[in-house]
Amino acid sequence: MADMSPFFRRGTAKSPRERLVTLIRKPGCHLCDDAQIVIEKVCADLGVPWEQKDITQDPQLHDQYWEQIPVVLVDGAQHTFWRVNEDRLRKALTG
Repeated sequence: MADMSPFFRRGTAKSPRERLVTLIRKPGCHLCDDAQIVIEKVCADLGVPWEQKDITQDPQLHDQYWEQIPVVLVDGAQHTFWRVNEDRLRKALTG
């Protein structure tokens, strides 16, 4: 049996449980707290796992994202920074 052509495979989307949202934050940041509330809500609704990383504990994250805190990654790619839009995050995780 021949392999399925790439044309048919490319439309395969990840299920919500295969996704990962990462919040890069720092202690005492009110925008980070606001972002976490949105992430917790959307991820709970969709069954998507999420994690948070402290920028003050990771020199690489600090160098890359310090001026953009909080930063939200979806599957390791930057989704947004400063403010998290609930509808936009939901679309990124379900689209």
